[in-house]
Amino acid sequence: MSALEVENLRVTVPVGRRRHKALLDDVNLLVAEGEWVTIIGPNGAGKSTLLRAITRQLPYTGLIRIAGTDNTALNRKQRARLLASVVQNPTVPPGMTVQDYVLLGRTPYIPALRGESAADIAAVGDVLGLLELATFARRELMSLSGGERQRVFLARALAQHAPLLLLDEPTTALDIGHQQDVLELVDELRSARGLTVLSTMHDLSIAGEYADRMVLVFEGRIHGAGRPADILTEANLRRYYGASVRVTVDAGGPTVVPIRRRRGYSGE
Repeated sequence: MSALEVENLRVTVPVGRRRHKALLDDVNLLVAEGEWVTIIGPNGAGKSTLLRAITRQLPYTGLIRIAGTDNTALNRKQRARLLASVVQNPTVPPGMTVQDYVLLGRTPYIPALRGESAADIAAVGDVLGLLELATFARRELMSLSGGERQRVFLARALAQHAPLLLLDEPTTALDIGHQQDVLELVDELRSARGLTVLSTMHDLSIAGEYADRMVLVFEGRIHGAGRPADILTEANLRRYYGASVRVTVDAGGPTVVPIRRRRGYSGE
C-alpha cells in the first residue's frame, strides 16, 4: 500500500469576484511506504501549498489518499494518527512550556475528558531526549532560540507516532550541526519505525543527501521526479531557479555549488 497518493490535485485562490488563480494544478504524486521524498522548487512554486492541502489546511479539488483512505473521509483525530507535520512558523500558545507543547502531539490518543497517560508522558520524554531537549522541558517555548524551537516543533510531530511525517523546511533556523543531527535522526527513525517522509527543503545539497526521490515543482506544476542526481542537474537549476551552479555527484549524492556571477565594476 502507498503511504500517500495525490491525483489531479488543484488548489486555487480568488483574485477577484469571478476569477481564481491556480496555486497548484494537475499535481500527481505517489509516495511509497518507508520512502523519503523531498519537494524542491523556487520560492512561490507551490511546495508549502501542497503540504497544506494534504493536511487539509487549504481546500482543493482532486483526490488525496493517506494509507489508502480518502483524506476527506478522515476526521481530525483519525488523520493525526496517520499523519504528523512540522509547518513553517506554527502558532505557539503564550506561556506554554516545551513539555506541554510536545504533549500536544499525543492528543489523538487521549480520550475525551481524560488526561494524558503514563505512556503519553513516556513518549514525550523519549522524543525530548532524542532531540536533546530534556533540559528545556520546563522552559517556556517562546524563551528558546529559533533553532531550539524548531527542534521542539519536530519533537511534537514525532510524539504523534504517525507513520507519515510531513516536514516543511525542517532545518529552518538550525545551524549546520543541528541540521545534520535532525535529518540523521529522522532518517534513523524512518528505518526503526518504518516512517514515510515527505519534506520541502531549500538547501539542495542537503536535500539530495537524504531523499530517495525528489519532486521538482515550478509555477504550481510538477516538472520532474526521480533520483536526486537526475533532478539536481545544472540544466534544471538554471531553467527553474535561474541559478548559475556547478553540480558534482559522488557516493553521498549531488552537491550544488553556486558559481559567482561576476559583474564589472568601474570606480575611481
